[in-house]
Amino acid sequence: MRFDYRIVFIITTLLFTLSSSLMIINYVDSVEFTRKQLKNSSLPLTVDNIYTKIQKQIIEPNLIASMMSHDTFMKNWLVHDENDVDQITQYLQTITSKYQVFTSFLVSDKSQNYYTDNGLLEKISVSNENNAWYFNFKEKPEENEINIDYNSFMGKSLIMFMNHKIYDDKSRMIGATGVGLKTSYINDMLKYFRERYHFNVFFMDNSGDVLISEDGGKFNYHAELKKLVPEIKNKEKKIFEYTDSDKSYLFTTKYIDELDLYLIVGAKVDHFTQSVKDAFYFNMMISIFITLLITLIVILYIKSIHRKLHKLASYDALTGLPNRRTFHNQLEYLISHKDRRHQNMSLVFIDIDDFKVINDVQGHEVGDKALVLVAATLEGALRKTDFIARWGGEEFIVLLIDTSFESAKLIAEQLRVKIETSNSLAQQVKKKITISLGVTQADDDDDADSLFKRADEALYEAKNTGKNQVIAIEKSSTNS
Repeated sequence: MRFDYRIVFIITTLLFTLSSSLMIINYVDSVEFTRKQLKNSSLPLTVDNIYTKIQKQIIEPNLIASMMSHDTFMKNWLVHDENDVDQITQYLQTITSKYQVFTSFLVSDKSQNYYTDNGLLEKISVSNENNAWYFNFKEKPEENEINIDYNSFMGKSLIMFMNHKIYDDKSRMIGATGVGLKTSYINDMLKYFRERYHFNVFFMDNSGDVLISEDGGKFNYHAELKKLVPEIKNKEKKIFEYTDSDKSYLFTTKYIDELDLYLIVGAKVDHFTQSVKDAFYFNMMISIFITLLITLIVILYIKSIHRKLHKLASYDALTGLPNRRTFHNQLEYLISHKDRRHQNMSLVFIDIDDFKVINDVQGHEVGDKALVLVAATLEGALRKTDFIARWGGEEFIVLLIDTSFESAKLIAEQLRVKIETSNSLAQQVKKKITISLGVTQADDDDDADSLFKRADEALYEAKNTGKNQVIAIEKSSTNS
């Protein structure tokens, strides 16, 4: 039984070809899927996620500002007690501290004074462009607004102001109040989305200028993106695509009514497909490694199975001796080369006497142990050049290499005596075990079948004429 490696390498080649083809197809599909997912899912979800986060940041401060505008104390103070600046300062300080806002403020329409939690900040004027927000707000019909702006008295950071109008009992506007939030939390959020999800996020106003971005409003437009600004200002939520310097970009927009700004989320397509490409190369290397590992495991496993099958096919499972088929093949081989080697060959057929009685009386377990001991005893008594096998049941056969007919009879007698005098066998079955043996020698014109037949005849005679003896038959049918 010769192991042929060709089938293993054919299977390996087919396996690797299949896995590589599937990975290439999967890579192409993954690139297209990534692009579609980016376009149809990731970008829109990111816009909605950012919008939701901003809304959460706006709702509570806006409610606080609304509460302040309806506060009876504030209304009475504006009408009757504006000269007591300490009172309004303490009130605004309480609001700032209690609700953890950046600032709280009040503007009196009568005095044009601008108050904060630090006291009187300034007197507003129509001629001061920094105060334009108030006069514009005053002219609007809306009772509140959210305004993102700078205030030179409060530092250089952008501030999100929640502005609410204050009305007297006759529904006349007597001032504006509200709270201010630093937009730094927005910058942190934009940075998070860039580092975590590789999206560039910024806010654009109606003039097409970037008002808020991670780098403080210094976002650089791509030339092709600038051309799309008019379409962005249509306030329709849609996906845009453009190419700049042979790089593909996708972005989507959402108009945020509360801020009057356009939220824009963009992504470089190549960045996302590059990760797919890296995964493809990595998977290819893993596939090669796994294919080689599987090949090695298959080879080792098949060789192991091959050895086991060879042993099962060639050897007797109980005694460990070569089986009938193996012995027959060996005999045919030696007979075909007998003339060339000029060797004598003799055959000894062996049968355990009354073995059925052992099985019937003491059981097959004892019988099996007896067979193992007989096989070991016979094998131990033979020469290394001799070949012994279990023929079947309680029968054994021995091929004596380079042994004359007379010598074969002597060796057969020695085997008979060895079994008969074996103490270990006697102890095993609680009785003496004997064997009958038939001996013959191969002639020039013998084949395996004729040799087996003559040896079997000799054994049959030994069994039927008293057992526990050696009967030898030459081809001339002369017995001894």
